[in-house]
Amino acid sequence: MTRLSERPWKTLSSTPIYRNRWLALREDLVELPDGRTTIYGVVTCGECVGILPFLDPETVLLIRQYRYVAGRMTWEMPTGGVHAGESLEEAAQRELAEEIGYRAGRLTSISTYHTSKSVLDETAHLFLGEGMERLALPPDETEFIEVRAFPFAEVLRMVLAGEILDSMTIIAVLLAARRRDGGR
Repeated sequence: MTRLSERPWKTLSSTPIYRNRWLALREDLVELPDGRTTIYGVVTCGECVGILPFLDPETVLLIRQYRYVAGRMTWEMPTGGVHAGESLEEAAQRELAEEIGYRAGRLTSISTYHTSKSVLDETAHLFLGEGMERLALPPDETEFIEVRAFPFAEVLRMVLAGEILDSMTIIAVLLAARRRDGGR
């Protein structure tokens, strides 16, 4: 017998509330496993990518930018949304080019996860970028970004000290550190 906690919720209706090019908000009427109904709000952002770019085995590039919602400057790896019709690898390469002016000679997928498990429908795909090649591209006019090379050990220290708060960067750095220590 399936326990109530294992039964999926049933969507009875879905009402779009708001949409722009980055996200959509909808309100669903759902039936719970015990038969009761409730309203559930869902924000959909789709898929995104994050790339931890290694210039060499000991050096990574991070970007610093103002994040409006956080209300502060943050250090993080290049990240961004996946455009319609774009593969994850194409999105990763585009984000690298736009944000740091590089292309990865090799992308290694290290994780796919849900950025929030409750009200946000967003799936993040994380990569390590290696064999970085500098591109001769003008910077994206919509990006106000500082790019800086850091020793990987310093970035790991920043994550462990709570100086880097971006979940995509934290997860990528911790997984990269584990790989470096031989844990696959």
